[in-house]
Amino acid sequence: MSQTVKNGIPTYAVQTPPASPKRWWILAVVAIAQLMVVLDATIVNIALPSAQADLGFSDANRQWIVTAYALAFASLLLLGGRIADLFGRKTAFLVGVVGFAGASALGGAATGFGMLVTARALQGVFGALLAPAALSLLNTTFTDARERARAFSVYGAIAGAGGAVGLLLGGLLTDALDWRWTLYVNVAIAVVAFAGGWTLLANHRDAANSKLDVPGAVLVAGGLFSLVYGFSNAETHPWGSPRTWGFLVAGAVLLAIFSWWQNRAAHPLLPLRVLLDRNRAASYLAVLITGAGMFGVFLFLTYYLQLNLGFSPTKTGVAFLPMVGALMVTAQLGTTVLLPRIGPKTVIALGFAVATAGMAWLTGIGLGSHYLSAVLPQLVVIGVGLGLVMPPAMQLATGGVAAEDAGVASATVNAMQQVGGSIGTALLNTLAASAATDYLAGKDATSRLVRAQATIESYTTAFGWSAGFFAAGAVIAFLLYRRGTRQPSVEGAPVVHM
Repeated sequence: MSQTVKNGIPTYAVQTPPASPKRWWILAVVAIAQLMVVLDATIVNIALPSAQADLGFSDANRQWIVTAYALAFASLLLLGGRIADLFGRKTAFLVGVVGFAGASALGGAATGFGMLVTARALQGVFGALLAPAALSLLNTTFTDARERARAFSVYGAIAGAGGAVGLLLGGLLTDALDWRWTLYVNVAIAVVAFAGGWTLLANHRDAANSKLDVPGAVLVAGGLFSLVYGFSNAETHPWGSPRTWGFLVAGAVLLAIFSWWQNRAAHPLLPLRVLLDRNRAASYLAVLITGAGMFGVFLFLTYYLQLNLGFSPTKTGVAFLPMVGALMVTAQLGTTVLLPRIGPKTVIALGFAVATAGMAWLTGIGLGSHYLSAVLPQLVVIGVGLGLVMPPAMQLATGGVAAEDAGVASATVNAMQQVGGSIGTALLNTLAASAATDYLAGKDATSRLVRAQATIESYTTAFGWSAGFFAAGAVIAFLLYRRGTRQPSVEGAPVVHM
């Protein structure tokens, strides 16, 4: 990586290696692996009632089927990304695929609650190794700017739409077969991903001369675990409970100490040079906000479609497909056409603004609403907006980093999305429950009509706050992203302003 100084600002030009002739096949393999990880954020949700009836665990324990995965995944992502840099991305990718498949098979064969929770936690552990390895492989494989934009449009579309695809696949498997197949399906996907990875990938060790920052790994794992655990507890405990605010404070303190330590460590787990690029930092925030806001679409709209409109799990998954289609189309448009021409300040801010409009429009649902008029158009608008946010933000969040930092930069993207989802889960659940309680105050709570309307109030409140998240994202994107487009260096690689 060479350095020049312009207007007093050091500029680093990353040397561009030759493009891999297998790069499009590698994209397919990476996309399959990423789909497997993203699916598991929602695919099990639809199967939870069936799993609960089969294994006989309580409503209070049900959340741990989801939370166990989120805790392990979020807390170990940065460590997983650094392991990929140190020991080779192919090795990390293949170990992650095999481990994820094994944990999925264990969960599918679960005979009790403890076994299922253990399997879900193990899925999170291996997912934390697999996800950053997959994204960093994409980042280092595609060196041509146009091809890289096209590849990230595919990857970003999967990251953004994977939750909806998980709902569809979870519904199909639960209806047609059994809840266990929402876990067993990962084994089939993993076989394809492993075969492709073994055949196509080279095992680069770009940070082989560095050492693992053990204190940093412990601090960031503890900090992210406490943060996600605190927000998860907010679903079942009041915000004044020590199990909520105590863990949130502990998470903030540990992450602050981690930041201090990264300035002093000889081989930092997350080199601060990764965060100092203005566009990259803005992209991390964009991914965080998108993760928080998207929760309002997937969870509460799923409730509305199934409980109020009477959709089956399969029909619910199909209902999300128009959003997926819109997201994929605008993902291509945003990364390959708009971003290179007008830059992220306009593209990503516009995407958030469109998503805001779609979510605000969705607050108009009622007891007598119909899918075709009150849900479908809104989903398409939301998909258009998110397609202009997620793929460009992911591309900018990992672009321009040195090869030895690709894994940890990719892990930070995944961590932002996971923490954002945890924040959205806690805040929107709390706000929705409060809205329902407020509506019932002074009314006949035994009336079915009143209870049904209270439920609608909870949904529209969640949608309104999700719109607020996206609106904040539009403002932040407009303020933080640099004007114009990223200028290539003389070597043709992206320029990183430090």
